[in-house]
Amino acid sequence: MTMELLSTDPRLVSELALRPLTLVFWSILGAKALDNGLARTPTMGWLHWERFMCNLDCQEEPDACISEQLFMQMADLMVSDGWKDAGYEYLCIDDCWMAPERDSKGLLQADPQRFPSGIQHLANYVHSKGLKLGIYADVGNKTCAGFPGSFGYYDIDAQTFADWGVDLLKFDGCHCDSVTSLADGYKYMSLALNRTGRSIVYSCEWPLYMRPFHKPNYTDIQYYCNQWRNFDDVYDSWESIKNILAWTTTNQKEIVEVAGPGVIGNFGLSWDQQVTQMALWAIMAAPLLMSNDLRQISSQAKALLQNEDVIAINQDPLGKQGYCFRKENNIEVWERPLSNLAWAVAVRNLQEIGGPRPYTIQVASLGQGIACNPGCIITQLLPVKVQLGFYGWTLTLKTRINPSGTVLLRLES
Repeated sequence: MTMELLSTDPRLVSELALRPLTLVFWSILGAKALDNGLARTPTMGWLHWERFMCNLDCQEEPDACISEQLFMQMADLMVSDGWKDAGYEYLCIDDCWMAPERDSKGLLQADPQRFPSGIQHLANYVHSKGLKLGIYADVGNKTCAGFPGSFGYYDIDAQTFADWGVDLLKFDGCHCDSVTSLADGYKYMSLALNRTGRSIVYSCEWPLYMRPFHKPNYTDIQYYCNQWRNFDDVYDSWESIKNILAWTTTNQKEIVEVAGPGVIGNFGLSWDQQVTQMALWAIMAAPLLMSNDLRQISSQAKALLQNEDVIAINQDPLGKQGYCFRKENNIEVWERPLSNLAWAVAVRNLQEIGGPRPYTIQVASLGQGIACNPGCIITQLLPVKVQLGFYGWTLTLKTRINPSGTVLLRLES
């Protein structure tokens, strides 16, 4: 048996988010992020992209196109189906909401056919439900889908979003002509948003687009952004989730306090894979941004996404991110320090065939050796909640993990 001990650097970064379940993989900035009082814990909400992409055909697919009708329906469901009460408060518009051109005054405008009442009306509707509205723009000349970008219009667009009552800006990084323009654009938009006087969470794609050219400057990114993204889009497939987790494990020494987009409640993941995504997104303090169809989500996926014990780990006020500290025999062990001296531990089975695998670990090795010293109460939260009882520091913990599944535990002294 080969064992590899991985870094326990507390400055870890994870980039995740919940899509269907789809969860989206972004970064969350803790106390060291942009200090505007926003996004002190991972953002929770709903984002259209993974499930609905850039569907503009409202004639053939009126229930699936990017339109004010779609977002108003999702806002209604977020309230009526318990999502708001569970903590999901942001309803986020991604790319493809704009008209092809700015108006005669140079202002961004929503597509008049798909958003006939305009974004301000939609924001008012969302706010009337006790929710917040997120919107999308791009640092470059065009958005990733080819709609008007914000380059040369940063102040104008920031004020437009503030005037509309927007609460979060996802700022993408397509169609930028240089890494200097990219970095300067992200910095300038941060300042422009601040100058509006409105509280707007600033979600940057900065490191994702910078990384192919050189190592991102996380000192700058933390200073200007509330949350940021390090890795590719998360898609409704197990391969996508595995790639995100593998990238995070490999880069956890470098990525500093970042977490970002995920996928539960769609079509591409088995139940055990959805459990793994939810558990690891909680461990990594990643934003829980669903990208699913709330009109069709299964009761099982809904219960998982609304699991109050798992959400409590994700939203823990200590604000520390988790990390993978052990990998052996196709098993990974992750842990995250929580408030009140508690710890979360996730045991993940990397094998995708066969039956459930037993795994035994020394309690004394968990929580950097202090979680259960001299003893702790251990509760299994996922895949089902089980009170495991009191464990002394010298005992061993035995568990069984399904193929591609994860067991999530909470340790309290």
